[in-house]
Amino acid sequence: MDAKAETKRPYHHGDLRNALLDAARAILEEESLSALSLRAVARRAGVSHAAPYRHFPNHEALLVELAAEGFAELKSGIAAAAATSGAESDRIANVGAAYMRFVARRPALARLMFGPQLPNREAFPVLAEAADGIGDEIGKALHDSSLGLAVWAAVHGLAMLVLEDVIDLGQRRSGLDVLPSRAEILLRSLFMVTRE
Repeated sequence: MDAKAETKRPYHHGDLRNALLDAARAILEEESLSALSLRAVARRAGVSHAAPYRHFPNHEALLVELAAEGFAELKSGIAAAAATSGAESDRIANVGAAYMRFVARRPALARLMFGPQLPNREAFPVLAEAADGIGDEIGKALHDSSLGLAVWAAVHGLAMLVLEDVIDLGQRRSGLDVLPSRAEILLRSLFMVTRE
């Protein structure tokens, strides 16, 4: 087949949308958010530079999709952690550990989900619903929406302080894998004192 005939061949990809999302996830976690462009995603997926526009009209749409996936993954992890029975302090510790486990596994995604990289959040109701779903899931797990909000605020604040390297819970020496157990200890201490 000559080069001219090959360039006229129609474009085909088995599952372009998922290939693009896989490439975007890899770039986000292996490199950085600043390296995540539609052009970089296309290159990583092995498709033309125009191919991503078939599913994502712009860079922001891709970021929204990644953030929404992240919220769904985090919510699922919280629900699984909450399925264990035990005292309230155990449920708080389990939820906090699940949250920190997600942040430790997906730090760049956590920054995207909660950071300033999506300044037009109000244009994407799916993001507000997904974020609200996290608070609802934590409140449901603890059988108290106010307590759920307090736990979410505490563990999220802790996660962001760690990710921005403001405080050291042992992660500087041992890596982010230590975070779930450290979060459990801190949340038990905080909420046992405040609930007495």
